[in-house]
Amino acid sequence: MAVWNPWHGCHRYSEGCKHCYIHKGDAKRKVNTENIIRTDNFYAPTARTKKGEYKIKSGQFVNLGFSTDFLLEDADQWRSECWQMIKERNDLTFLFLTKRITRFMECIPSDWDAGYDNVIVGCTIENQANADKRLAVLQSLPIKHKLIICQPLLEEIDLERYLENIELVVVGGESDKYARPLDYSWVLSIREQCLRRNVSFEFRQCGTHFIKDTKHYILQVKDLRSQAKKADINWQAAKQ
Repeated sequence: MAVWNPWHGCHRYSEGCKHCYIHKGDAKRKVNTENIIRTDNFYAPTARTKKGEYKIKSGQFVNLGFSTDFLLEDADQWRSECWQMIKERNDLTFLFLTKRITRFMECIPSDWDAGYDNVIVGCTIENQANADKRLAVLQSLPIKHKLIICQPLLEEIDLERYLENIELVVVGGESDKYARPLDYSWVLSIREQCLRRNVSFEFRQCGTHFIKDTKHYILQVKDLRSQAKKADINWQAAKQ
């Protein structure tokens, strides 16, 4: 697995951004996250060794833009070059997550058509209002591989009507001293919706403030993923 951040920086966009890990990390380094900059890693997918071989080996999964939002307006001038590299490296699989799914059609290359086979798009939601706004758009878009990322999940969400052609739903809580709580019943509700619609489900991480059976737990950040894994509720949909 590789990470490709062609640019760095972002702007808070909705409720889920309140305790964004990008802003928190930058604050510790005294970096202004509002300043969107192209990184030295911009050409990573096509970078080659002295022997002329790609540095990122064929077959890898590439997390794209995990220190920004790939559809960020500030990066419109750079995105076309990224699409060219993604097309060139059709031997890699690229995943990007976005809260700005409403901009998708403005940001795709001219030869996108029904979508690139090697691109997975994850639409991030945090509450019912944004689920209704963003997932209605996601449903209509020409994307071959679609995910829904409910992280941080801030309330119970009904997304069952948006699950057609979704390959995976990921759920997770917020990791911060002042994090808003994650109720386990919300997680189980989404899992049941996925089971009914035969969509794969993953409980990615608990929240720092975690509620289960009305009991409030405060968890260490280092334990959030392992505790979610112990729940053993991930589910792989049957192939159709």
